[in-house]
Amino acid sequence: MTYDESDIALSLEEVAALSRAALSRLGLAPAHVEAVTATVVAGERDGCASHGIYRLLVCADTLKSGKVARDAEPVVDDRAGGVVRVDARGGYAQLSFQRGLPLLVEKARRNGIAALAINDCVHFAALWPEIEAVTAEGLVALAFTPSHAWVAPAGGTRPLLGTNPVAFGWPRPGEHPFVFDFATSAVARGEIELHRRAGEPIPAGWGIDAEGRPTTDAAAALDGAMLTFGGHKGSALSVMVELIAGPLIGDLTSAESLALDAGAKASPIGGELVIAIDPAGFLGGEAAQHIARAEKLFDAIVGQGARLPSQRRFEARKRSLSEGVRVPRKLYDDVRALVD
Repeated sequence: MTYDESDIALSLEEVAALSRAALSRLGLAPAHVEAVTATVVAGERDGCASHGIYRLLVCADTLKSGKVARDAEPVVDDRAGGVVRVDARGGYAQLSFQRGLPLLVEKARRNGIAALAINDCVHFAALWPEIEAVTAEGLVALAFTPSHAWVAPAGGTRPLLGTNPVAFGWPRPGEHPFVFDFATSAVARGEIELHRRAGEPIPAGWGIDAEGRPTTDAAAALDGAMLTFGGHKGSALSVMVELIAGPLIGDLTSAESLALDAGAKASPIGGELVIAIDPAGFLGGEAAQHIARAEKLFDAIVGQGARLPSQRRFEARKRSLSEGVRVPRKLYDDVRALVD
């Protein structure tokens, strides 16, 4: 995305205040307001515009459609062994994750590995905030969630799969963990929507039109189908996400989520799976030694001029914490309209 002189400069505190005001005006319960706002601020802070205040417009449409429970109270179920389940009861995933995280961490440390299944949740943002919350506890993390059926499988021409992100985190000494979080589609759907709003073309390979033809028109791609990254490889990973964060935890596939949406164009509803692994559970007293060996791998990557995943995000975080962020005026005006 490109910005110009008319962009609005905001501090992160102002981003948070705008998010709280908009979500409260839309009738979201206070606990959900805080949980969702934390994700919105994280998106802007880390230079991820498609996961920042733009998501408040998506949130508004979803709330107005009645497809998310404004005051849902998550129910934590302490299952046997290393399993935690949280029934989000139709609410946003963020609060359910917060409620389930302490038990997930406890079980991972007790058993060496544990899984958190969030059911019946609405998820509208990236998975890296959840990943970083787990790595902050010194644990390795993976997370997966299906979405709506917006993506054609490799070789196909019709939407069937979700954007279906895969996220991973590895705790490191120092300020930041090793984290990647990417959609199995060529790009997050929000990126295409931001291009549509700006009247900008999308790169080739992001989507096809309703007739199955390649397109660089953002609106045509949104009306047609998105594509997976890496052809059949991304497609296979996407199917994996459908299975392990859908039927495996008793929740919806992306096609089922879209059918339940019934044309409301709300955020996807379904499940999320988070896995936490305690290095000490596998390695005992040798854990620190082997974690240190991993640092040699990271140093070797950076040492040849390559970039670690999330490096740009962490650099944007450092800048925004001191300088704030810039938001396109039209987007800012649209979000302000939710409050005024």
